[in-house]
Amino acid sequence: MVWDHKLKSSYFKLDSDSKEANRVLYPKKSFQNIAILLRALNLTTEEVCEALLEGNADVLGTELLESLLKMASTEEEEQKLKECEDDSPVKLGSAAERFLKAVLHIPFAFKRVDAMLCITNFESDVEYLKKCFQTLEAACEELRSSRMFLKLLEAVLKTGRCMNARTNQGDAQAFKIDTLLKLIDVKGADGKTTLLYFVEQEIIRPQGAHLFSTNNQTPKSTPNEDAKRRKLALQAVSGLSSELNNVIKAAAMDSDVLGSDVSKLSRGIRNIREVVRLNQAVGLVESSQKFCESMNSFMQMAEEEIIRIQALESVALSLVKEITEYFHGIPAKEEAYRFRIFMEVRDFLTNLDRVCKEVGMINE
Repeated sequence: MVWDHKLKSSYFKLDSDSKEANRVLYPKKSFQNIAILLRALNLTTEEVCEALLEGNADVLGTELLESLLKMASTEEEEQKLKECEDDSPVKLGSAAERFLKAVLHIPFAFKRVDAMLCITNFESDVEYLKKCFQTLEAACEELRSSRMFLKLLEAVLKTGRCMNARTNQGDAQAFKIDTLLKLIDVKGADGKTTLLYFVEQEIIRPQGAHLFSTNNQTPKSTPNEDAKRRKLALQAVSGLSSELNNVIKAAAMDSDVLGSDVSKLSRGIRNIREVVRLNQAVGLVESSQKFCESMNSFMQMAEEEIIRIQALESVALSLVKEITEYFHGIPAKEEAYRFRIFMEVRDFLTNLDRVCKEVGMINE
């Protein structure tokens, strides 16, 4: 093999490092991690080098590749190692240094490691992004189709009309979604009860009657029956958080981070293509052939997958823009607060749940 470094086949060990006085490099924590991983994976130095030469990412795995990348040496360190003769154990005092020297015999070793790390992470990164964009789509659908959320908005509008009956806003036909959060700040005459409490009562009364009628029961005005209706309605209202589960998940996302993650996939492919180009330029056809074949095969698959991810991203962000414009009445801004609508609804639901518990305790 072209990378023959005259080391005997052996597992990478550090147990004699403490006794060896002559170290070329300052010991790194990643050296110890490498030793542990190689023993766990039952790999030799030669097997690691062979996997790097052939681009066999499955043999090494994500954890080992990450540790190898942390082991990357500076130009000064590489020069020191290259100045050491392979048959001079006095100068190369540690097993870690001997292992690193063996790895450095491979052309563009750490660029290979970076490329292979991209491969091992690709599937999980793609699945994560798919799940995120599917969650955003589902969140938009939940806001559009939730009957209870619509009843809530109607109750807010009705309460607002009552409060502004003698003003020019007394016949309001709509309101911005961020108004929901203001319901918490507006207090009643007692200085404690918030406007949200009255909104909830506005939902509970008709909702309780509706639930009774769907059970083929005729609503009665006795105190006992009224209490039952309120309890049923309260259960329905307090279940809104579960109904808008994907909205709550979407509220925790950041549009900039998602966009960066999608770009990272494409950037990884560009890095792999560059490593392939560098290896081909060296002219070591025999040693780089398998590596290039492995990388090219992956890139063909990955580029098709990235196109699908970008399509999912486009659809999801388009739906978010539509739902934001629907509830806010203005075009959604292209900024980090693109998912603001989900955050507003989530924060409102948190307070709604609290009020539900308080109302439930009062009715007991």
